[in-house]
Amino acid sequence: MKSLSRNVFALLAALSGACNGAGDSASRAARHPGETPVTPGTDAGVVTPAVDAGGTPVTPGTDAGSIVPVPVDGSVPADVPTGIAPTPVTEIPGHENLPVDNSRKEGPRLLSGETLVRSYLSLFGGLAPLEMQTRLRGTTPTGQTALFDTWVDYLSALGMPDYGLDIPRFDQTNPLMLAAFERIGVALCDRAALADLRNPDVSQRAVFRFALTTGAPSDAELDQRIGALHRRFLAYPLAMAPDGRAARFRQLYRGTVARTATRPGMNPTEAAWATVCYAFVRHPEFHVY
Repeated sequence: MKSLSRNVFALLAALSGACNGAGDSASRAARHPGETPVTPGTDAGVVTPAVDAGGTPVTPGTDAGSIVPVPVDGSVPADVPTGIAPTPVTEIPGHENLPVDNSRKEGPRLLSGETLVRSYLSLFGGLAPLEMQTRLRGTTPTGQTALFDTWVDYLSALGMPDYGLDIPRFDQTNPLMLAAFERIGVALCDRAALADLRNPDVSQRAVFRFALTTGAPSDAELDQRIGALHRRFLAYPLAMAPDGRAARFRQLYRGTVARTATRPGMNPTEAAWATVCYAFVRHPEFHVY
């Protein structure tokens, strides 16, 4: 019994000595941060670089199959591999005849009527629906109010439900719905062109938030102003649009100026910018997602 106790105490003493040794090393490193800990059996302060079978230094952590020689002078090696060349899937054995899904996927869908109405309310000055109705009706140069009637008259045409008449919501896009939204957008563009372009304070404008040029605008000046409308209506820069879009908008503007010398109530510049606005409210990217 006494010999067993002595063996147990000897084992505990050995374990305690090992722990104290590790603790002494850690505490010494904390007391003397300037000292570099040295692995037993190695020379202090000397780091042996990794080498391959031929004795060439290699970068630690690289794949053994793509060892990059490290120049002794520290310069960047000139023959660093740029990576593995891509291989088409059809060239992989067993993948020569892969099935391809060419079926028609679901196409773009028209935004809901409420979403488009909220977009119009936000784009053209953040108006309430009844305020927009008043602005849309307005007064034409001939004294008529034919641009818009009332929201109630357009509910069914916009695809919205009319619970008073037990008319459900339209679940299919139809030409009447597109024509109704186009009519509202054209009316709003006309009102915005007259209200904004005749307001000298650019900061108070709702849509055309840019200054007009004194003469005929250059391509760069037109692109800058059309780009502002493009970002406002379609929510991304004109420079990211498909090629040729800026040129088509410039052609639309200049063609309208040339054709609109005697439009009642608008000068050619106002008519041209209103027409550019028409193009944005009719653009497919404005109506679908």
